[in-house]
Amino acid sequence: MSVAPSIAVPRASFNPLPLYIGLFCLLWSFAFVAGKIAVTDCPPLILLTARFSLAGILILGISALRGEALSLSWRDAAVFAVLGVANNAFYLGLGYTGLQTVSAGLGGLIVSANPVFTAVLAAAFLGEQLTWRKVAGLLLGIAGVSFIVWHRMSVGTDSWHGIMFTLASLASIVAGTILFKVFAPKGSLWVGNGVQNLVAGVVLLPFAFALSSVSDIVPSTRLLGAFAFLVLGGSILAYLLWFHLLKVCGATAASAYHFLMPPLGMLFAWIVLGEHVEVRDLMGIVPVALGIYLVTRPTAASAA
Repeated sequence: MSVAPSIAVPRASFNPLPLYIGLFCLLWSFAFVAGKIAVTDCPPLILLTARFSLAGILILGISALRGEALSLSWRDAAVFAVLGVANNAFYLGLGYTGLQTVSAGLGGLIVSANPVFTAVLAAAFLGEQLTWRKVAGLLLGIAGVSFIVWHRMSVGTDSWHGIMFTLASLASIVAGTILFKVFAPKGSLWVGNGVQNLVAGVVLLPFAFALSSVSDIVPSTRLLGAFAFLVLGGSILAYLLWFHLLKVCGATAASAYHFLMPPLGMLFAWIVLGEHVEVRDLMGIVPVALGIYLVTRPTAASAA
């Protein structure tokens, strides 16, 4: 009597990508609240200079202890240095400066247009397909964010000066996203993030001390806590996750998650800062979620 050979049934492997996406969205959106807390006690450019410099020193110091300090080629180090100027120094430096004379609502709305411009440029320069479904999803995302932010804008508090800074901030993060995909650095993302942060700190240093004073800093427990989160959760972990998502999801799909930042930031602001939230704010999350689904849902061809 023969016994039929047993057939090994492969076990479904755990996919950590949804976990990475969720953690990235939480860290990135909460950074808006932490930044708002920190800038009340510290000039923005001094805050960012200290944040980037400390994050870069920590990352590269840990890398040196692990023997990874020289794991980047000169070409990859140069790419990450350029990304540090675009994604860190310009994006946050210009954004924090703009928010001094622009309402948080308008600033959030402008920056959340990142997925639209990224999708268009990714189709033009990276060959990513811009299907009708992606276009519909991007428009839904913009509509949802606009619905949330529009009625939260403070009348008469926005200046063209601040708007121009915020638009330049948007252009910087879009450019950094496209540059990362175009040049595709091959080295360690961990070490590259250290280079990016350190270069951003060096670039901002002369502007920080030329435009503000250390005497303007008000030492406080909340400043220390916010700064610790911005360094560890923002500059180190969130950017590491961001680059990973760009690699595995593509520029358009990864950028679509930025549509979640205004509603999540609004939620955290309500929990931590006690800012008022209306039912209309929560209703706007529906088209945002549907838009992200349309943009990031794989097509039949790619899923095959």
